[in-house]
Amino acid sequence: MMRGLLISTYEMGRQPFGVASAAAWLLAAGWDVDCVDVAKEKLPQERVAAADLIGFHLPMHTATRLAAPIIASARLANASARICAFGLYAPLNEAWLRQLGADAVFGGEFEAALVAYATAQRPQSQQSTQSEQSTQSEQRTQSEQRTQRVPRLRFLVPERSGLPPLSRYATLQAADGTRRLVGYTEASRGCRHLCRHCPIVPIYEGQFRIVQSEVVLADLDNQIAAGAGHITFGDPDFFNGPTHAMRIVHALHAKHPRVSYDVTIKVEHLLRHADLVPRLAETGCAFVISAVESIDDRVLALLDKGHTRAGFIDVVALCRRAGVTLAPTFVAFHPWLTLESYCDLLDTIDELDLVDHVAPIQLAIRLLVPEGSRLLALPEMRRHLGAFDAATLAHSWTHPDPRVDALQREVIAIVGRRLTADRRAIFDEVSALAHERAGIPARAASSRPARDRATVPYLNEPWYC
Repeated sequence: MMRGLLISTYEMGRQPFGVASAAAWLLAAGWDVDCVDVAKEKLPQERVAAADLIGFHLPMHTATRLAAPIIASARLANASARICAFGLYAPLNEAWLRQLGADAVFGGEFEAALVAYATAQRPQSQQSTQSEQSTQSEQRTQSEQRTQRVPRLRFLVPERSGLPPLSRYATLQAADGTRRLVGYTEASRGCRHLCRHCPIVPIYEGQFRIVQSEVVLADLDNQIAAGAGHITFGDPDFFNGPTHAMRIVHALHAKHPRVSYDVTIKVEHLLRHADLVPRLAETGCAFVISAVESIDDRVLALLDKGHTRAGFIDVVALCRRAGVTLAPTFVAFHPWLTLESYCDLLDTIDELDLVDHVAPIQLAIRLLVPEGSRLLALPEMRRHLGAFDAATLAHSWTHPDPRVDALQREVIAIVGRRLTADRRAIFDEVSALAHERAGIPARAASSRPARDRATVPYLNEPWYC
């Protein structure tokens, strides 16, 4: 029997869905499969040496950078194994991955192509990147692969038995003060939208694919049986397909009424489907993440976000009325930021009573420009760009005002050493610093009574990239 080794390097404190899905497909094809999450356990070298196929799941930027030394060492340790990378960030970094020792790269809906590659008996020297159909991919360029039509798959229920238990992963700090184990699944992949800064866009190009309801619900049942009291839906936008999404959460709530969940939804979609937001609350939604990114209308237009500052403020009110906690995320530092507009962002967060809703890391995030980003075609971005940096897997950029870059370094230093500290305390420190650097008087301390942190539910894993 052929042996596969699937490796996750980091998935924001979640049990890795992509590895579990790939494992189910390889097992169905008759493979013996080992799964290792190196964020939670050591990688046994004997498994590396015994594997016929070694696959790395790269769903995000951090995971990809962390994979580099492991891919290189795996190639040295097992020269005969076929090594592949799969997930959103794999095709974006194909050339780099091949230099490290990867033989094949899969993006988008990777499962069928991964199995086709695993079961092919061609010599390793003839293997090449496969994305939709392995027999055609040898003639395709990296750019062509990213823009081809993403296949529609009949998914299998993810196989999670080879992964660390949910107790090793992030937990929800619930509004009632309790702590719950968190499961993770995906009801859809891709996105209908073309936000310029989003890494999903170069792979899916506005395409959107659902995971069949029966597969999602079976995966939820398995994780709840394993102890999950809360579910994170990792869909890029849960309301890309609102009918499918609501069918899932209504079924979840009907069968497991004590289980809560969180989702990610665009500001634009929350406004368009405002009638569904109360139904999220009714079915156990603990919070909604929304990639607000900026409150500057010019910047939102440059990023092609599809909403405005006024729309964001309306969504804050909409969620508050519906009883759903809004957890906005931001790209706080970008080339069009000024010291004054950063202070405006902080003041607006405070005015809207969102300080406890915003993870401190969101106050420090700097715009990432990976290979393939739509930002590379934007004249307003190109004038700030430097060369591609293989060490960071991104195009460097410099702010025209060096004081802004200096402030970002100071903010990340504050946040980075106090990731689990009180959000209000960190916010106040960042705000005081920013207003001082901008020469703007800081806002007076809020007259609102101190909030019990537990009243705002959140996951205890603070990273989002």
